[in-house]
Formats: sequence, structure tokens, C-alpha cells
Amino acid sequence: MNQPTSLLDGWIQENNKLVNRSKGREDHVPTRDQHTGPCSADFHKLLLKIQGIPPLADHMQLELTVTYNTCVCFTAQSHFSEAELLLKQATERVLHMTVDDHDASNPLVLWRKVLESAGSVPLKEYVLFLLCLQWAIWLATCQLKTIQEFKDELFSLVETFSSAIGGDRRSEAGSSDSPLLLLDPRWLSEHLRICTAIAQGAERLSEGWSSEALSDLQTASSLSAPRTLLAYTHLLSGSCLAQMSRPQMALQCYRKALETDSQCVSALYQSTLIYRQMGNTQAEIQALRLLHSTLMFPHTTEPTLPGTHLLSPAFLLCSQSLSSLLSVPSALSVLHSLALKCVLHGRLSEGVEYYLDLLAALHSENQHAVHVEVPPLPRLPKLYLEAGAALLMARLPADCMALCDEVSSSTVELLPEMVVLEEQEDRCEAETGACAEDEDRVQILLWATAAYLLQGHCYTHMRDWKQAITHYTRCINLLVMVRFKKTGFPPQIPNADMVTKKGTHLCTLQRLKGLSLAGRGISFTQTSQLREALRDLQLSLQALPECVGAGLWCGEVLWRLGRRLEAAACWEKTWSRTTQSSEESLSIYLHEPQTGPLLDSSELRRRIQELGHPSPAQE
Repeated sequence: MNQPTSLLDGWIQENNKLVNRSKGREDHVPTRDQHTGPCSADFHKLLLKIQGIPPLADHMQLELTVTYNTCVCFTAQSHFSEAELLLKQATERVLHMTVDDHDASNPLVLWRKVLESAGSVPLKEYVLFLLCLQWAIWLATCQLKTIQEFKDELFSLVETFSSAIGGDRRSEAGSSDSPLLLLDPRWLSEHLRICTAIAQGAERLSEGWSSEALSDLQTASSLSAPRTLLAYTHLLSGSCLAQMSRPQMALQCYRKALETDSQCVSALYQSTLIYRQMGNTQAEIQALRLLHSTLMFPHTTEPTLPGTHLLSPAFLLCSQSLSSLLSVPSALSVLHSLALKCVLHGRLSEGVEYYLDLLAALHSENQHAVHVEVPPLPRLPKLYLEAGAALLMARLPADCMALCDEVSSSTVELLPEMVVLEEQEDRCEAETGACAEDEDRVQILLWATAAYLLQGHCYTHMRDWKQAITHYTRCINLLVMVRFKKTGFPPQIPNADMVTKKGTHLCTLQRLKGLSLAGRGISFTQTSQLREALRDLQLSLQALPECVGAGLWCGEVLWRLGRRLEAAACWEKTWSRTTQSSEESLSIYLHEPQTGPLLDSSELRRRIQELGHPSPAQE
């Protein structure tokens, strides 16, 4: 039995009123949930009224339209199960009109069946609208394998929309004779196609299938899409090439991504990693500077077409694989990398300026840290120490001491009486709280000792030997509080033989001990306390055998004490041990100081030659 025309027209008018009301809110309500919440409930009420009658052809088009609009709202609110339930009910009602039997247990089987049966009735385009939404739900919930299994039908859907059936007419506010759509299916299908290529490319890339991902991404880059999405295809293509050990081609792709979308900061970040891998420090610094500038500017986006905000590309692209590829450091993390890189490669004035900018930004309320920290910034005392070391390298000892005073004054009351370092494998995983507390105690002690070490360096730079000896002694006195516990042995005083891995607290401890003893020994030489100097320099070489300053000054002290053959042997041993510096991996405040009293190696070689020794190898 057919329903009265006036009832059908009333439902159409109600649907169109809801669509127009929703679109009228777009300019005033910035968030998706705020304008889809009330509308989803209203659309759903209307749908329930329509579904209260049998699925007859004269109103089925309206029912599928309202189902589509309701599901758009549910999907935009991430109510995926509710949306899929409505899609399943709608496809079953279509099948009831065309076939007697159908298997509803398998979603893909159900969709293939309804697509086949809908071809014989004037409902096919409406079924395709619903399939478009199903695709969006699969993508938003990262069901990429399901999309791959159904890709022929989905890509056929895109071709159908682009060639003939658009749905544009129904998505515009116009005649009240036909039901309007809340979101243009043609726009959605085109975006779903390129978003799927991007999501699948990221997934394959994370699994190591670079060449397969590259082929699909290069095809996707030729599609018609917003520049943000096209930039993503170039970015991921570059990541594939980088994984395939083709860095120059990867850089070309990253450059193309930036040319496509100047806001694609991920491409800039990935470029810095490539330059670092290639050892092109100057290019890396330039890229870091540009990345920092870009992150500091407000992000601008393309204008959004009416309705397209509901299921935006950002909403559809939410896989973990893609998120990790798109993640970039915060502006502050980039500034830290820039400062450190400049200092390590001789651009001291720039490095100092960046460090001071970083410290100022950390104390400012207007921080631009809106991106994910990759990696996180070091803790504030460590940043103070790094900045202090940079200032000392730039021969600004008074500024360095001011920063070190901040560190020592904030840690002095927190210093423990004793710290026991344990082998990593001996730590009990169950006692995570205790381990965290121990970690903090160790860090506080190491920061305080490093602050005293840098202050000692500052005083040697200013030739205030008494104050230098005092601060080196403070550093040494803190270090003797540390004991190392190895499996099956009682805690004991650490030594160089116990350091089995770089970057550990034990490694840092030995460097601090070696450098502070060397600094104090050198200071003793300047006050003619040669016995004390020789003791400290020899202890320094025991703690840190690769300490060049300790080796050269130990030879100098031996020479002054009349033990010239021992001095010559000490110098030769020091020069023979000098290899390519591995200090870049260490915190810069753990580097050997280049300020203070230095020895002329050519003069030392001349002395050895006068003794009749073989000429030592050149450095």
C-alpha cells in the first residue's frame, strides 16, 4: 500500500531542513562534534519514522538518503558501530525488495550481494552513497585489509561517481522536491581513494615493503586532490626511497612535498635526518633553521568547502604508522638540536645564541610546543649545563658560571649522602618507583658535579688557580659518594675497567672524575705544587685513559721533576692514543676543555728529539 504523497513530501522537507540547518552552522561552530551531535539525533528520529513502513520503492530513495545523512553524523562523531548498524539495516532492506535469501553474516558478501541486486532497480546510486560511507568507516578505523579485499568494488565506485552519477545536485541546497545530502559523495570518494593510498603506503613502509608502497604512492600523486594530501604522497615516497638507501632521490621527493605544500613540516624534518645520515652538517643546520622558523609561524590551512569538514582527511588518516611518519619535534626541540649542532661544528656564536633563545623560550609563557616531542627535550639542569659549556667554548666564562650557579644552587639541598649504581639487568622491574627515585638521585649528583667541573674550567680560563682547585675539589668530593654494585659483589669505588657501555651513568661518572682530576692537576702545576699535580694527573689517566690534556700535562710535570725519559714516554703514549674524537655522542659539558693553559705539541716534540728519542708520530 502506497503512502500518501503529502507524508513523503513532509519527510523530504524535514530532511532538507536538517541538512540546511547543519550547513548553516558551519561558519559559526568550529568543532565537528558540536554541530553533528544534535543533527545526528534529529536525522535518526526521522529515519526511524521512515523505517516504520515496509521498504517500498516509492520512498526507499528517501530512506537511503536519510540513512546516509544519519551515518555521516554518526561517523563524524566516531560512533562507528551505530553507523555500521544502520548501513547493515539499509542494505538488508534493499535486498528484501529484490531477493528472497541473503547471507548477512559476512559484511563483504552482503555488500557484493546488494551491489549486484541494486543494479536492477533505480537505487544503485543510493547504495553507492552508503558504500562510500562504509569505506570511510573502514579507513577511519584502520581496516586496511578489508579495504584491500574490496578494492575492486571501491575503485569502481570512484569511477562511477567521476563519470556520471555525482550526487552534487542532492548535496546543494535547492529544490525541495528531492532529498538533500549532508556530504557530497563524489568529493568523499575522491578523498577516500587518495587517503587509502596514503594509509596503505604508510603501513607497507612500516612493514618494510618500500618498493610496493612506492609504486602505489607515485600513482596516487597524480590524482586530483588537495595539496596537503598530494604533499603526503611525495613525503611517503621520499621515506620509501630513504628506506631503499637512495637518499638523493628521497631528498627530491621531500623537496617536491614542500613545493606542493609549504606547511609540510614533516618533509623538512625528514630532510634533516637524511642530511645527518649523509654527514652534510651545513645542509642539516640550514634545514633545522628552516624547520624551526616554519614551526614558529601559525599554521594556515586551505579553505574548507561546505560540508567537507565533517569527514576531513585528518579524520580519515589516523593510523599509527602514518602518525609516526608525520610526527615532527616541537619548535623547542628543533632549536635545541640546532644549538647543539652549531656548537659541535664550530659555529659557536650561533650555537650560543640559539641556546640563549632556548632558555628564554622555556621561561616564557608563550611557548610554541604544539607538536609531538621527538625526541623529548633534556631536563632543564642539563640544558643549563649545555648552554654553559657553549658559553665557555665561546670564551664567556662569567656567563657560564652564572648558569652553573643556577644548577648547583638548585641541587645542593637534594644531594644524597651516597649513591649506589647497579648493573642494568640487576634492577628489579617490579620496583619501578624505587628505580625512578634512584635515577633522580643519580641525575642530581651528576648535574651538581658537572656544574662544579664547568666552574673549575671557568676559573682556569681566568687564571684564578685557587678558585679552580676549590671547584674541582668540590666536584671530586661529590664523585666519591658513588659506589658501583656488580652482581655477586659488594658496592665498590668505580673504575675505568667497569665501563662496558658508552652513554651510561658509569661512563659519565668516569669522565667527570677524569676531567676534574685533570683540571685540578693542571691547576696545581700553575701554582708549582708538582707532587700534587702529578698525583692528580696520574689518577685522571686511570679514570679516563683517553684524556689528552692529562697525558700531556703529566709528561710536563715529570719533565719539570727531572724525570725526562718518563716524560717523553708519557707524551708518546698520549699521542699514540689520540684517535678520531668520539666526543660528539657525549654531552658537550663532558668534552675536554679547549680553554685554560695549553701545551704546544711541537715544543714537546722538540724536547723529545733533544733527548735522542725517535720523533713521535704526528697527531
